[in-house]
Amino acid sequence: MNTIYQARGYPNREAYLKSVAVEYDVPLLVVAAIADAFGPNEDFDGLLSALDDYEAEADYDELLG
Repeated sequence: MNTIYQARGYPNREAYLKSVAVEYDVPLLVVAAIADAFGPNEDFDGLLSALDDYEAEADYDELLG
């Protein structure tokens, strides 16, 4: 039986989280911490929303310098 990660083209959760870290240009430790806090049920929704917020905050902080 395939996992949700395999169904979406990733061999496992770890590979998925690494891919997300690269895609969002966020350190893997940050992605892993958020993912662990939310749990696997939120990997394709809540995690990505949180990373969108993380990116937006980082961009805002960069503007403020």
